[in-house]
Amino acid sequence: MARPDKAAAVAELTDRFSNSAGAVLTEYRGLTVTALKNLRRSLGDDATYAVSKNTLTTIAARQAGIEGIEDHLVGPTAIAFIDGDPVTVAKGLRDFGRANPLLVIKGGVLDGKVLTSDDVKKLADLESREVLLAKMAGAMQGVLQNAVSLFAAPLSQAARALGALEAAAAENPSLIAGAGAAAPAGEAQEPTNEEPDASSPVSETTSEPTNDELAADAAPAADATEAAPAAEVTEAAPAAGDTSA
Repeated sequence: MARPDKAAAVAELTDRFSNSAGAVLTEYRGLTVTALKNLRRSLGDDATYAVSKNTLTTIAARQAGIEGIEDHLVGPTAIAFIDGDPVTVAKGLRDFGRANPLLVIKGGVLDGKVLTSDDVKKLADLESREVLLAKMAGAMQGVLQNAVSLFAAPLSQAARALGALEAAAAENPSLIAGAGAAAPAGEAQEPTNEEPDASSPVSETTSEPTNDELAADAAPAADATEAAPAAEVTEAAPAAGDTSA
């Protein structure tokens, strides 16, 4: 490969190492072209799978700040650069390798850290992001349902209490009669301290006499007091006449 082509290949690999979520190194020796196409199709948009020279890959990894990857670059190498969920890509490569034993996982890189083949297999055993999100959504839905139940319980209890009160009031309206409310027709009200009892001898309330009425009642007494001395004088007159005679 000419030097300009190598420089362009190294630059492209360096960019992929720097901007991808990770990478999985595999050995593809013995796989047919059709099998490789099927592998790329199975990975879909989560990863791009391409054959790479070990020397160029080592240089590009170092330029991207990744150290120690050269230990896995032995024999023919094809790299799956991860653009989506790393767990999904690891599962896809593992499952394809089970059906095609010629595909061997050498190791990988995730978040700038070098992974062994066992690390990649452990990554494949994890649950994918979609599954974790689904479980999280289910857990949140369960929490929301519990919260709704907690809020709905007092409301249902209050509704039952109001229903019981309404039923009791239908049988006995006095339960909900407010202060000062008129009693139902046909029922006598109990007398209060301010209202006269109908059974008392005095059926009407007496009022205090006015000043004019007091003056009218006092007038005859005053006339009688003034007339009394005159009557005494009249009765004493004959006695005085008899003495003079």
